[in-house]
Amino acid sequence: MPRSKSKSVSFHEDVTNDTFHLSEMKISDVKGSAEKRTMTLIGKNVCHDSVYINAAKIFQGIRNKKPKDKMLVRYGDDSVSPALTFEDEYSQRVSYELAFNALKYQELLEEILLDSCVYPCQSIPDELTSLLVVMLYDLQDRKFEAREIFDEEEPVAEVRKIEHFLYSFRIKLAAALARYRIKHDALSIEYILPETIRKHEQRASALPLCVWINTFKTSLQDVVRDLKNKGFTEVESVSDFNRYTYCMDQHCHDVLFFPSSLKEELLNSDLFADCKLLLQDKSRSLAVHSVQALLNMDGDVIVAHVGSHLTIAHMSALRNRSMSRVFVCGVKSSAKADELRSLFNHMGCENIQLLYEDFTEIRPTDPRLQNAKVILLIPQCSGLGFSNPIDFILSEHGDAGLLRDLLQGSVSKDKLCRLAERQLTELMHAMRFKVQAIVYCTSSVYPEENELVVKKALESGVEGHKLKQFRLIPPVFPTCSNPESCTDFFFRTELSEISSGCFLAIIAREKDSSENVSVQDILARAASKGLLGSTAEETKDDEKKQWKVTEHGNGVTASGTKPGRAEFHHHKVPSPSNINTAVSVSKAVTKLRKKNVSQPVSYVQLKKPVSPAAGTGLPRVLKHTAHLPSIGKVHGRQMLARKARAERKKVVLKPVEIVFPPVISPYGRPQPGMPTSSSYFDRTGAKSMSDRALPPPLPKSGQTNRAKESAVALRVLKLSSRFTEKHQSM
Repeated sequence: MPRSKSKSVSFHEDVTNDTFHLSEMKISDVKGSAEKRTMTLIGKNVCHDSVYINAAKIFQGIRNKKPKDKMLVRYGDDSVSPALTFEDEYSQRVSYELAFNALKYQELLEEILLDSCVYPCQSIPDELTSLLVVMLYDLQDRKFEAREIFDEEEPVAEVRKIEHFLYSFRIKLAAALARYRIKHDALSIEYILPETIRKHEQRASALPLCVWINTFKTSLQDVVRDLKNKGFTEVESVSDFNRYTYCMDQHCHDVLFFPSSLKEELLNSDLFADCKLLLQDKSRSLAVHSVQALLNMDGDVIVAHVGSHLTIAHMSALRNRSMSRVFVCGVKSSAKADELRSLFNHMGCENIQLLYEDFTEIRPTDPRLQNAKVILLIPQCSGLGFSNPIDFILSEHGDAGLLRDLLQGSVSKDKLCRLAERQLTELMHAMRFKVQAIVYCTSSVYPEENELVVKKALESGVEGHKLKQFRLIPPVFPTCSNPESCTDFFFRTELSEISSGCFLAIIAREKDSSENVSVQDILARAASKGLLGSTAEETKDDEKKQWKVTEHGNGVTASGTKPGRAEFHHHKVPSPSNINTAVSVSKAVTKLRKKNVSQPVSYVQLKKPVSPAAGTGLPRVLKHTAHLPSIGKVHGRQMLARKARAERKKVVLKPVEIVFPPVISPYGRPQPGMPTSSSYFDRTGAKSMSDRALPPPLPKSGQTNRAKESAVALRVLKLSSRFTEKHQSM
């Protein structure tokens, strides 16, 4: 950052000055007494004894195993998974990094031990071979210099023994390393690695930093202002990065990107120390924003796995302005729950509820989850789409075997089958819940864990007959410029220099059939079921009385136009002799479609009802004269002339506007630029909220189609009654 940098030594998480050599780059602008976090650059000669022990245990479980007849370096028994105990987050990360480096250079390190005649050694048992290899890598990484040891550090006897042994043979070991490099013509040991691994590490190191804004603590406007004060400039995309720059994400409105070279400075800034900005891969932001786009104001969210606490916190922040809760499954222990509560409290999250049971152990009828509308399922996966495997393991509680899979460039078939089977089980269990949608997200590059799992789950039909079936819908994100143009049902990002690999799919319950039909169809269906009584179904062209009908909601009308409003123009009332008679327009619409395809379906012309013969019990019948044939025109004109005198006495009614209740899908796409939590009336095409009375609220999704049709029919009958009464009074 274009400011002076402090050279003072700082401390983090009970790390003392006597323990580490530190160099710090810290952003200024200290705010009051807020606790500041600093990112330290740790020297290569300061590992704790406990770090070596944990790294050796990790390496023992992920090392490349050779056949016994080709095994020259023998390791101890690894049938029992070792128990790992880390002092803090820093020691955990360093332990995994040291184990991963030992794995990458396992062939080299074993060759050095054999060539220098340091191995085998009677004083070093096979159980300590992993520790020997791990410490050998660290020794050559320090250029065979001695490690600094401090009095405050608690010594581990095995570590000190191996360290003394290796250091006594440091010259032979260095010579063996030099011979190996000459043999393989390598400028450094990095060139010994396969080209695919080198490219992967280069991509990971150059990957832009992805952060999301914690709206519990700040806002986008405040962050932008703060960054501007610190000398940052906003650019259009990551390709325009130039030192102190940043850009907005194209999919998520609260996600920013920074150059990778600024990692230490950003982590030392006030924005990160106060948890206003949080560093996390974009794939998890895509998942939580997909959930947010599917929810109403009061819908709860089920997070099927604890995974990263940052993902849960991001979901909580997006639901901040609603009354919903975020349920997190699989916490397992009270100690883990206390740890998570402390983290969430520090980030300002208040709407999270922790569940101890695993997701698959929770019954779909659990009363705690009856208001849940969306399930976020991020299952354990192979993770080969993630750029930084260490970050993935630490943040997602992933399997350390990912490090071995990454070096091999693939996952074994057995492991892939086990993962896919578990993912399918979890997704099918999620489909048994009475929720509106499920968001499924992985960091896998294999179809077996991605689209094949989704397709198998949809084909299983586990939701049963009582619930609507699930179907795929295209993912929609808040900043998507044109949601209607999104036709791909699966969202993917490829592993590259600017992003990690990600797979995202959304399955949602099929909409109620009434949500896809017009008001005309609803009236016709109601008439066929006897809900409207006797009906009249013809129109009259020369009266030029129009009933313009369109639907509110997230769909489009039958003519393909976007939703608008429902209006009556100069609608004639029925005869007072039959108050129960209402108007059904479905047949008129059908006739107009057949006679004039180009005319919009939403404009239907109605004819004045003709009274039947006196004394008969027949209903009134409307005769359609919109397009009379040439032979019948004279007869039509005679009929009009006979009625002209009676029509002069008719009272011309003013146009009345009626707004039918909208049919809104609970998982409908939000309109571009609109917050997903805004009410329906903010998205309608009305000129002003004061111009007309608002329609009553929508019924709950559990109401049947027959009840919806009855509601519409009753409104039409009430309107007809009012018109009739007014006509009689005049």
